[in-house]
Amino acid sequence: MIRVLEKFGVGVHYNPNQTCCGQMSFNSGFWDEAKAIGEKFIKDFPNDRPIVGPSASCVGYVRNYFPKLFHNTALHNEYKQVRRNIYEFSDFLVNILKVTDTGSTFEAVVTYHDSCAALREYGIKEEPRVLLEHVKGLTLVEMKDNEVCCGFGGTFSVKNEPISTAMAEQKVDNALKTSAEYIVSTDLSCLMHQDAYIRKHKLPIKVMHLADILASGL
Repeated sequence: MIRVLEKFGVGVHYNPNQTCCGQMSFNSGFWDEAKAIGEKFIKDFPNDRPIVGPSASCVGYVRNYFPKLFHNTALHNEYKQVRRNIYEFSDFLVNILKVTDTGSTFEAVVTYHDSCAALREYGIKEEPRVLLEHVKGLTLVEMKDNEVCCGFGGTFSVKNEPISTAMAEQKVDNALKTSAEYIVSTDLSCLMHQDAYIRKHKLPIKVMHLADILASGL
């Protein structure tokens, strides 16, 4: 992600002290813990400049749920600044930098998985596809039911393992039917879940994050 951003003249400052945004605690009902982690997150990004993340899930959480934790608190203004400045990677490239062709080269057939967080919480669909379609040597083939959940859902995959596994099976099966070599997404959490199913059953397909595709050949 950093390699791609720097190619287009973006000065990237990485804070090595940054940690989790707190989404896991929040989704599990531990709001006090989520607030404590969120306070650190806000303080880790004190400058009024864009914050770019490779996970639509994390960014969507900050945008949608920090207001529930920090509205009318001592960090009211600070959380609003972070919320205003934070972007998912493909959204930042296409809609802020106005970049659709990163000059990448990746010789493969891929299919794209719409993560629930990207599609339903963050609200992106076309941006990743536009970027993929401009990658030299890459062929994008849409899978059946590409908007259907893969079954990860954070703690859902732990608390509802049989259902989660069945959903992963369905997702991977739809990807295999496209003859794609890779499943691509904006969220490593979904890809991790699908990759576990793929590895266990020794299936002829791999997973790859969008940022890795766009950094190929640069």
